[in-house]
Amino acid sequence: MVRADEGVGFLLRYENVAWYEDGAVQILDRRIYPIRVEYVTCTRHEEVAQAIADMVTQSGGPFLAAAMGMALAAWEVREKPEADILSHLEKAAYTLSHARPTTSAKMERVTAQAMDAARQALAEGRSGASLVEALRENALRQINENYIRYTAVGKLLADKIPQNGTIMTQCFAETVVGTLLRECRDRGNAVKVICPETRPYFQGARLTASVARDMGFDVTVVTDNMPAYVMEKKHVDLFTSAADVITLDGHIVNKVGTFQIALAARYWGIPYFVTGSPNPSHPDMSSVVIEERDPALAMDALGTRTTLEGVKGYYPAFDVTPPKLCDGVVTEKGIFSPFDLKRYFES
Repeated sequence: MVRADEGVGFLLRYENVAWYEDGAVQILDRRIYPIRVEYVTCTRHEEVAQAIADMVTQSGGPFLAAAMGMALAAWEVREKPEADILSHLEKAAYTLSHARPTTSAKMERVTAQAMDAARQALAEGRSGASLVEALRENALRQINENYIRYTAVGKLLADKIPQNGTIMTQCFAETVVGTLLRECRDRGNAVKVICPETRPYFQGARLTASVARDMGFDVTVVTDNMPAYVMEKKHVDLFTSAADVITLDGHIVNKVGTFQIALAARYWGIPYFVTGSPNPSHPDMSSVVIEERDPALAMDALGTRTTLEGVKGYYPAFDVTPPKLCDGVVTEKGIFSPFDLKRYFES
């Protein structure tokens, strides 16, 4: 397999996302990177699910973690009869795919592919370590195919950025950050990147900015209440984000704060392009659960409490940007209007 992570930042190399080896899954702890480079080691698939729930990894990271978690689940029952193996893997698939509620439909596709790989391997007579290896190979195939898909997305998005232009991101768009910047570098386009910090986990400051810097780009971090002013002051040419969910009717569910940046972009006449694909499991917002996380995190900055005792916090993990604020959904098949996403499935 030719790996598609060549030339991207440290964070995006497969081994630094999630990696199964010798009965354990190692996950780079994105909650503390780049302050410290540490890995969380999981020796049970339930620990992988907990790591996903605890935000050890996020953005695209949980998808590889879940796939590698399925290899770990196979290791747990490698000496059991086939019926017991399949039963255990089915339970593991549910646990891993439902670690976070908003993205469970997408995660189910990851674990379903792992189940298909397991059934095929068992049908071929593979067992023990060979079965585990089949699921590890499946995990690598999944992420590699995802990177290849987002290489196409990165090319299409790069077409929208003027030479030596300035873009603003939101949160950590994972693979598309690496593939977009790799494409810009290949074209000789020295884009500037502006990253809102993305509290309370500071993914923009710690992750997106780190990848951009690691790849040699001019990158600036701003606080989360600066984007509207900075867009005009720094002549931002394009705002882009990924999406945790894109509904078939064009609503974009992404890290909370995306909606307000999209509003500011529309005011200044700056295009907003979201990357990702519409999810047929979510025809509209009625089927999407917006995750609400520990309110205490809204009163904390990298481990330091910022409020008096008795002050309350509120932390919705995502917000919803309506389709009228989006100029296009950038997919591996092309750029689609958020009002016409059914064409994605016809192309």
